[in-house]
Amino acid sequence: MKLLYKPFAIFAGVIGHRTGRTAFKAVWSHVADDEGPPSPRAGHVSLAKVAGAAALQAGTIAGIGAAIDQLAARAFHHLFGAWPEKPAEPEQVPAEPAPAAPEPVPAATE
Repeated sequence: MKLLYKPFAIFAGVIGHRTGRTAFKAVWSHVADDEGPPSPRAGHVSLAKVAGAAALQAGTIAGIGAAIDQLAARAFHHLFGAWPEKPAEPEQVPAEPAPAAPEPVPAATE
């Protein structure tokens, strides 16, 4: 199924990245009055602004990309009746042996 899902994954990746980039540009236009996010190599921009822009960009693109990837997997499941990846097998945790009963203490003889 993974080979059959590959075109769905490629399409979802491209659409997810483009949609995420567009959403980031829209969010950034409301956050800052600049023309675009600052370059990390620009000397006149504060570290907080560069780090904030990078974090916002990464979060926006990753979040939207993950949502679109999930939608593509659901569409694949709807069309073909199988998920692209098999669910992970639950780990078999060995049962711990029952604690041994304490040995009786011999009675003291006087």
